Amino acid sequence: MAQEFQLPVKEGDMAPLFSAKAGGGATVALADLLGKNVVLYFYPRDNTPGCTIEACHFRDQHEDFEKHGIVVLGVSADSAASHEKFSARFRLPFVLLADEDKAIALAYGAWGEKTFLGRKFMGMRRITFLIGPDGRIRKIWRKVQPRPHAAEVFAAAVG
Repeated sequence: MAQEFQLPVKEGDMAPLFSAKAGGGATVALADLLGKNVVLYFYPRDNTPGCTIEACHFRDQHEDFEKHGIVVLGVSADSAASHEKFSARFRLPFVLLADEDKAIALAYGAWGEKTFLGRKFMGMRRITFLIGPDGRIRKIWRKVQPRPHAAEVFAAAVG
């Protein structure tokens, strides 16, 4: 059985602050989102099957998130230009953050050793954090299944 990886943060901790580039040259800072629930979901790569499924489910439920004032932010190590293309192709209405230096992923424990087909490598883990209006981590999903995930996150955010 695989040993579960350790995260540098846990539920109830203050969420590590960050600032990152988004599409169109905009910068998003977590400090500017205090007072709102924030969904921070990390995913491996733009335009890959599981990541596209997950993003499209967040897209399809985005109106529900918006009605409740919940901000959805996707994060990967892809460039802002890659995110712009991915967002345009799948009409994603939420912000994707470029974490090319992996600073955000490292602060949250989303960058680390992964295993695929018996091969170990470093990469972005599929993990999601729900950050409350007070800046504290309300919930962490360490094992994400792309298809039902947006609905699970929404239920926890409004529940």
